[in-house]
Amino acid sequence: MGHATRCIPIINALIEFNFEPIIASDGAALELLKKEFPKLRAFELPSYNITYSKKANNFKVKLLKDAPHLLKTIKREKKLVENLIETQAISGIISDNRFGVRNKTIPSVFITHQLRVLSGSTTWLSSKLHQKMISKFDECWVPDHVGTVNLSGNLGHVEDFVSSVKYLGPLTRFKKLNINIKYNLLILLSGPEPQRTFLEKKLLKDLKKYQGKVLFVKGIIENEQKKAEIDHMVIYNFMTSNELEIAINESDIILSRSGYTTIMDLAKLEKKAFFIPTPGQFEQEYLAKKLQAEGIVPYSNQDDFNIEMLSEIENYSGFESKEYQLNYKKLFSLF
Repeated sequence: MGHATRCIPIINALIEFNFEPIIASDGAALELLKKEFPKLRAFELPSYNITYSKKANNFKVKLLKDAPHLLKTIKREKKLVENLIETQAISGIISDNRFGVRNKTIPSVFITHQLRVLSGSTTWLSSKLHQKMISKFDECWVPDHVGTVNLSGNLGHVEDFVSSVKYLGPLTRFKKLNINIKYNLLILLSGPEPQRTFLEKKLLKDLKKYQGKVLFVKGIIENEQKKAEIDHMVIYNFMTSNELEIAINESDIILSRSGYTTIMDLAKLEKKAFFIPTPGQFEQEYLAKKLQAEGIVPYSNQDDFNIEMLSEIENYSGFESKEYQLNYKKLFSLF
């Protein structure tokens, strides 16, 4: 979902510069983008079907088992892309972490914040494999600041990577709004199952002890938006970008996963937050530890978290926005 939402500002910029974007994705990400851009043509890609194991320490083993399916999906992507280029008169490709969405006949760009892919003791191997895939694209766009003051840390900054890398600055669909605080706590859930559901159940139980007004967004994209009010909580299955922009701005603190897109959003809106990384996901664990070490946001493992830990936020600075201006005209000159 994070990969889909961070593409929203790029799609808007393409439209502004008189391009005609075509959306291609699958699952909830495709549904979200179709809701955001109902007038654009949209096509379904084969799904990677990435799910997480119930136990964090089985994460790497499951990824290895899923590898053959992943490779088959990439081959299917390539064939589908060839057909789209022929039938839709496509002049360029921007792929956010879809390895098979590229073609030698037209400019192809890969978006990622992971030039280095953390996988524990096999980080060197996973990083080399990922970099090899990226090198097949004409350019690699990294949504982060260039230099040492950045959001992605070692993930998005690799000294010896030779491919054409451009740093875009953080990508976010949101703007900071001058509105009054309405909720004491906003909970944003996201990520693959079953861990998303595990955290939802845990939080709904813990929140019975929380004193304050809560907005709870489950992160489940469905055909219709659903809203429920239970005691001091307002619960949504999902929100549109405009609704979520207002919700984050009018919330005092945010509780969420430490996904990179969420970090970019909260940095832009200069919010205070508490993170619970997805168990077993090395990237989210690294980012949570990085931000805590920098005194910006505290975090807890999922199993250890309790609602009283939110008081730790007072000891951290929260995010501060670093201004940047992305030259889209120059960026899109590739096409």
